[in-house]
Amino acid sequence: MKYILPLLALILLFLGTDVCRADVPHQVAGFVLGTDISRYTDKLNMQSALPVRFRPYLKEVETRNLPGFKIGLVTYGTCAAPNHIVRIRLKYENASKKFFELLLKRFKRRFGPDPEWRGDPFEVIIAWKWSFVDAKKNRISLILQHNTLNKNEKMGNVVKLTMWNRIEAERACWDKTHPEHRLAPKEAESMPWGPRFWQHCIPR
Repeated sequence: MKYILPLLALILLFLGTDVCRADVPHQVAGFVLGTDISRYTDKLNMQSALPVRFRPYLKEVETRNLPGFKIGLVTYGTCAAPNHIVRIRLKYENASKKFFELLLKRFKRRFGPDPEWRGDPFEVIIAWKWSFVDAKKNRISLILQHNTLNKNEKMGNVVKLTMWNRIEAERACWDKTHPEHRLAPKEAESMPWGPRFWQHCIPR
């Protein structure tokens, strides 16, 4: 009996550690997911705000004067919850692999030691992803990425924090209020799938 209580205490200690590691992130560098973009005008270049390409239900704006970061983009909705932040993407000032490894160690310590690999097989782009569901059922992803070779992707060290259900809500709202932009099933079936169509679509 005297060994049971210390054992239970040890188990509870480890459980508490796991709960701490599973903390759901909602903010980085002072920006908080779900909050109004107007709260951060001192940290943003609002004149740079533009619609996201192919996602007219979202806008993104550049950061400015952000200690520890070179540049960043904060994305917010325009329909379901206008001006509310749905994604934060920031590029660290330090672009070195060593700094990335230090960040990764701290990310794993806080958010869990087994993130999902999201880089490429050759590790040109090194990226790790954590996925969460918070108390309000928001689906949030956190990605830490390192890249110094692929110029088609963000260079250096980048952190991305995204609330996916909010992005989906923005898209659903846009589709509902802009039906002219959707391709109806019957219209899709009536598309000219003949030889000329395929000749036009396929490289030669």
